Amino acid sequence: MTIDRRGERVVAEQGDIGVRLRVLALLKSNEAALTERWSAKVAASLRGRVSGAEATSELRDLYSALLSGLEAGTRDDELEGSGSESFGELRALLSELSRNRARQGFTPSETAIGVFGLKEVVFDLVASEQASLANYQTAERLARLLDAFGLYTFETYSRAREEVISDQTEQLLELSTPVVKLWDGVVAVPLVGTLDSARTQVVMEKLLQALVDTGSEQAIIDITGVPAVDTQVAQHLLKTVVAARLMGAECTISGISPQIAQTIVALGIEFGDIATKASLADALSHALRRSGVEAPRSSPSRRP
Repeated sequence: MTIDRRGERVVAEQGDIGVRLRVLALLKSNEAALTERWSAKVAASLRGRVSGAEATSELRDLYSALLSGLEAGTRDDELEGSGSESFGELRALLSELSRNRARQGFTPSETAIGVFGLKEVVFDLVASEQASLANYQTAERLARLLDAFGLYTFETYSRAREEVISDQTEQLLELSTPVVKLWDGVVAVPLVGTLDSARTQVVMEKLLQALVDTGSEQAIIDITGVPAVDTQVAQHLLKTVVAARLMGAECTISGISPQIAQTIVALGIEFGDIATKASLADALSHALRRSGVEAPRSSPSRRP
């Protein structure tokens, strides 16, 4: 007895197409009810942070793209994952939705409900109004597809959230490393907090740009707000000083407290010919003398 393998393949493909068409028919015949229930579930989960009209519009676009993808598809394996070319429009809409939710501060769960909510309302519909083995099997196949898109949404959200955090970190670095002009030809960088490689790079870039913009030849790096100085921090400071010298500016490091001075000595850190001062005022006076300007002296306070 011989078996016609081609015939088996044709029957299998016809069965595959039948599954896809049943999923499509279920969604099309219940479009109004499903979109209404889906919108209500998603709107409730967002707790008013997105208007009902906006949420409904987003979900209707997703629903339409899902129908288009099912209509354009031809194989059963397209119901197993989100990577099919026929679902390109749906992936694009989900990417945009996930990125918007990430920027707006929504949680991953609040974002993913935009996909998983449809799965829930489909099963609710089948259980309450169209209970049959065929409909349950159809809903189960649709659930697999929606699970894949839910995972795609979560991954896109995670990448977008990482981008947001990275952008915020860069903005904080910019804000935490201001360069101020203290006098004609004298600029200063007051540092507060930990000094690491990334922040050192920002400090160096902003200081060098300020030297170019102001034509200054004296720069003060004030570390009064740096809690501790170790070998790594010292190396970062030395790199910044060397970079400034290459631009034709001399640097003074101020804010050397007794504790930091003891730590520097204990670690054997050498600043070489780099000027160090205990306070920003002392560093400014030193920088002015280097510039040939007589530093003004404050009068001592008088006691009554």
